[in-house]
Amino acid sequence: MANGKVIITCAITGSIHTPSMSPYLPVTAQEIAQSAIEAAEAGAAIVHLHARNPEDGRPDQSPEAFEPFLRVIKQASNVVINLTTGGSPYMPVEERVRPAAVWKPEVASLNMGSMNFGLFPMLKRFKEFKHEWEPAMLEGSHDLVFRNSFKDIRFALDTLNATGARYEFECYDTSHLHNLKYFYQEGLVKAPLFIQTCFGLLGGIGPHPEEVLHMKRTADRLFGDAYRWSVLGAGRSQMPIAAMAAAMGGHVRCGLEDSLWLGKGEFARSNADQVRQIRKIIEGLGLSIATPDEAREILALKGGDQVGF
Repeated sequence: MANGKVIITCAITGSIHTPSMSPYLPVTAQEIAQSAIEAAEAGAAIVHLHARNPEDGRPDQSPEAFEPFLRVIKQASNVVINLTTGGSPYMPVEERVRPAAVWKPEVASLNMGSMNFGLFPMLKRFKEFKHEWEPAMLEGSHDLVFRNSFKDIRFALDTLNATGARYEFECYDTSHLHNLKYFYQEGLVKAPLFIQTCFGLLGGIGPHPEEVLHMKRTADRLFGDAYRWSVLGAGRSQMPIAAMAAAMGGHVRCGLEDSLWLGKGEFARSNADQVRQIRKIIEGLGLSIATPDEAREILALKGGDQVGF
């Protein structure tokens, strides 16, 4: 970590939570843009972006769905823009990488291994849905494998390396770190690696502090000083894991993609709410948040003037 600076990434909407789960989840391009700009103003150096169908909130990985909010965010903020290649776990990789291939962002997310992806536990909490696709998507995850084979990952790298984008390597288990080490040894990805270790999703590693330590120790052994460590905790794990990682010298991710909550039983009314809360934790530890330009330096990004939007 450079000079005690902590990068806050804010994942604005994602594809897992559905519009019926929270009235505060951004769905339209206008809502996504506004929420991203507010998160940046609150202290996020990076915003991680998905797009949705404005009519029913369904995940949409067409490049055209991203354009309206990309240009608005860029004009209003210096924030680093990170485009998902995860899309929805129901989509093939060819569909998932298209927005980043077209718009050439500074950062693109990249999932580093196939995994079971169990979203169905949310059916116990949420009972009423506005759209038929919502419960069907959750129920279907009983038999969902989020495919990220070596071939898929190689396809994403071959497609996106030419754009100059760097990656948020999403690692949901120890094996994903070893998969990344393979691609690093092959010279297909370059240091500094921005590794996002992800905790608390059913199908991936759990959110216990020992598991956080295990992922950090494994990454240290595999990559030494060639990586920058960040964490995301799903649901109720978001704030505790962020606090733990920041105290250990890591970076953090928050946002309504990962958790709809600010506290027990309390919805986050915006992405900026979560950014402000995590910022308090970071500054309470005697650390400072990174600006977008400091994040660019820490992660060796190409710069906002080199994107395709």
